[in-house]
Amino acid sequence: MGYCFTKDAMEAIWSEWEKCYDIYTPKCYHGKGRFSDTDCIRYGQVHSIDEVVFDKKAEYSPKEFLLQNAETLFYFTENHIQESEKRQKEALIFLRSCDLHAIKRLDAIYLQQGAADNYYKRLREKAKFVLMGCQKAFDTCFCTDMGTNQSQDYDMSIDYVDGLYFMDCKMAQWDELLNGAAKSIQTVIPTYVTETITHITLPKHIPQSMLQSDFWRQYDGRCIACGRCNFVCPTCSCFTMQDMYYTDNGKAGERRRVWASCMVDGYADVAGGGTYRKKNGERMRYKVLHKIWDFQKRTGYPMCVGCGRCDDICPEYISFSHCINELEKACKEAEVNE
Repeated sequence: MGYCFTKDAMEAIWSEWEKCYDIYTPKCYHGKGRFSDTDCIRYGQVHSIDEVVFDKKAEYSPKEFLLQNAETLFYFTENHIQESEKRQKEALIFLRSCDLHAIKRLDAIYLQQGAADNYYKRLREKAKFVLMGCQKAFDTCFCTDMGTNQSQDYDMSIDYVDGLYFMDCKMAQWDELLNGAAKSIQTVIPTYVTETITHITLPKHIPQSMLQSDFWRQYDGRCIACGRCNFVCPTCSCFTMQDMYYTDNGKAGERRRVWASCMVDGYADVAGGGTYRKKNGERMRYKVLHKIWDFQKRTGYPMCVGCGRCDDICPEYISFSHCINELEKACKEAEVNE
């Protein structure tokens, strides 16, 4: 059911929501940007509708509430192991359509490929999603070409237009509250973009010769293997394990699951001192092909959702969207030569 609310009404609704949920949305961290005297838009817990940033892209994705960057799995002593406590309160997460599609990718990885990951599952079961409408595309977005510009898989949706808030709610338990606070009751369709500035064309086929192509050598020098692209990506999901010891004898501590990156040194190391991908170009090949080819062969849809965060964050101005387009051209040429 659709509703229109004034700001005062939304604040009243927000107060009721906070009794049931921890609410996470894009918010502004003043002076916390990557450069001096700049702000950072990223996800955090908010306590007022005024804190929600509707008109800017979050530099980091909302995945960190389902895949925490450093998550304690269990605590241990010499003779005892205790699993970490589950989240008690549900989370209400505001996110855009591309990020909502990214949740679908994470679900496929952690819940649908073999045994479900219990640590992801217990957080996922506590999450409700509020779709934030997109009235315009940001410069680096290419969601329309990835088919992620629109979604119906939300619990609620919200659009902020000319000082009013328009919502569609699929959660029957909130009907009474929303009906009582609404300025009007009407049909609400979340806004979505139909055109983006950036465009990509996915390769229809990846010839075997592209795996060893000189195409990837350009990134040996350009990429500095910082891994930022992985950490801001809403669908990157790799992790490593770390044991944190409380005592010198190593008999008490906790095991943590910590984000890892296929672009950084050490990720592809194996026992005996070997490594599968020493050069940065090889790592770029691994990442790109996984995002647009390998994952799609298993699931029927690409892993990338076209949010453009990797383009925004790269300190060397490497564009993932440009790489896809150049790869598509290189694949066509390789097919002709074969």
